[in-house]
Amino acid sequence: MLGLAKRVGARILLTSTSEVYGDPLMHPQDETYWGNVNPIGVRSCYDEGKRVAETLMYDYHRQHGIEIRIARIFNTYGPRMNIDDGRVVSNFIAQAVRGEPLTVQAPGTQTRSFCYVSDMVDGLIRLMEGDNTGPINIGNPGEFTMLELAETVKELINPDVEIISVENTPDDPRQRKPDITKAKELLGWEPKIKLRDGLPLMEDDFRTRLGVTRKN
Repeated sequence: MLGLAKRVGARILLTSTSEVYGDPLMHPQDETYWGNVNPIGVRSCYDEGKRVAETLMYDYHRQHGIEIRIARIFNTYGPRMNIDDGRVVSNFIAQAVRGEPLTVQAPGTQTRSFCYVSDMVDGLIRLMEGDNTGPINIGNPGEFTMLELAETVKELINPDVEIISVENTPDDPRQRKPDITKAKELLGWEPKIKLRDGLPLMEDDFRTRLGVTRKN
């Protein structure tokens, strides 16, 4: 893609990830933080793949003058996500709609920050249309533990389901929260949709696709 951008003189956007920060020792994470990543762990292909992609973007920018934009995306959710993609919001909503227990990976105190898809798209468009190369964090700084997320999904979608604890995956980051100062200052962007308002919009889509109607 960088070769193509060089050939046709295109501006190119890399949707990088908060995973470049690994299991962060800085909280919240800003763009100057280099991260704390295990290069040989079970999740490393994703973290390191994105890190080397950022490297390549900057190499082409410096060497060939390509116009690049790098967004570091934090957890994003919304309608049309794959129902069984393994992401925590998809998992919880699909489980709640199906009436299955919500499976929280132990210990449940690990945190994530969830940005609704329309806010994310707005941020990406602003980045592409602006003059800032990045990397720029794009995410919602509202921080929730996995247990809090499960309890919110249960309350909003299906109060009858139970919440159970399951074994966690190795190298699961303990905390994740973006510092979006740069996005505010350089892009004039910040998220508008709160988690409690976004989850029901995703629920409607999941119910339609799973063919499960609401109980009266």
